[in-house]
Amino acid sequence: MPICISPDLPAFQTLAEENIFVMDNERASHQDIRPLRVLILNLMPKKIETECQFLRLLSNTPIQVNIEFLQIASHVSKNTAKTHLDTFYRTFDQIRDNYYDGCIITGAPVEHLDYEDVDYWDEIREIMEWTKTHVFSTLHVCWAALAGLHYHFGVPKYDLPRKMFGIFPHTVRMKNVQLLRGFDDVFYAPHSRLSEVRRADIEKVESLRILTESELAGVHIAANHNGRQYFVTGHFEYDRNTLKDEYFRDVAKGIDIHLPHNYFPDDNPENEPLYTWGCSANLLFSNWINHCVYQLTPFDLSQLELYNWDWEAGL
Repeated sequence: MPICISPDLPAFQTLAEENIFVMDNERASHQDIRPLRVLILNLMPKKIETECQFLRLLSNTPIQVNIEFLQIASHVSKNTAKTHLDTFYRTFDQIRDNYYDGCIITGAPVEHLDYEDVDYWDEIREIMEWTKTHVFSTLHVCWAALAGLHYHFGVPKYDLPRKMFGIFPHTVRMKNVQLLRGFDDVFYAPHSRLSEVRRADIEKVESLRILTESELAGVHIAANHNGRQYFVTGHFEYDRNTLKDEYFRDVAKGIDIHLPHNYFPDDNPENEPLYTWGCSANLLFSNWINHCVYQLTPFDLSQLELYNWDWEAGL
């Protein structure tokens, strides 16, 4: 089954041209099933690009997934037209009474700031608290992973001496968890961030488990033992050229940026980057939708507070 989005969303035509099965609300209304409801809180500056990236990954499932986009009301986007946001996005006040099977909170280019200095931090805190009672499973990505670990569990973040930037090998630390079904022992994933969380702090929290990590990039995926909160410090959703575009953008601005690690063949930025994380990215999002959400989410989402498992069953 496809993802269900508005045919007017720019991503609709892009994905259709890539032979990704998408459909509109009219066709979806004739499906005799309960589709999953997934909310995406998009904090990235290039929102249309980010929409396409996540929708590609969410389409890799036999289940119909209805997507809604959420924007921050307390922040004015400088990189996306207001007409696009007004047409395709809702604010928290408009959806706070709704329930969702899944929610994705994206990264944001604010990891160099203290959380309290982010101008929409109060709204983010309110939304993250709301997810505990109105969303079955929440996937936090990059900055949102750091922010979620801090808000929910008090895990601190630390500034890095230089940007964690590139494609890094990762190791699966917990076997036989639903999110990682089918993963190789070692896999690759992109990172692009200025801060980190550390294993020692996470291990102090009884309810957290580290699922994957990298010797170079540190903690990669952590999870609440109840299987309803996942924290991914990398950017599985990135396209082949996303890091390339970031690198040349910073070079053009005169920023002292190093080449992304293990990305350009022969470390030559004139060479086309290798796309080495696509299989793992698709597998992770497919596992999240199929195993962590669909197989466990209750039919009546208003009863979410009753659904908490121990980590062996939930993860």
